[in-house]
Amino acid sequence: MEFTLPVALGALLAVVVVGVVGLVVSGVMPLAVTLMMVAPSMLVFGLLAFGLGVKHGEFRGSV
Repeated sequence: MEFTLPVALGALLAVVVVGVVGLVVSGVMPLAVTLMMVAPSMLVFGLLAFGLGVKHGEFRGSV
């Protein structure tokens, strides 16, 4: 299976959504905290890790 950019970003978004929904349902922290602090930080970290992974894959693929 070849991952295109939309498929890969969709998978990233799905992982973030599952994590946020799990936190909301479990009731570990208030909903406002989860949506205003946890969800954006998960998304930013995921995008950062995604970008680093893509660049590393390009580097490894060129060697």
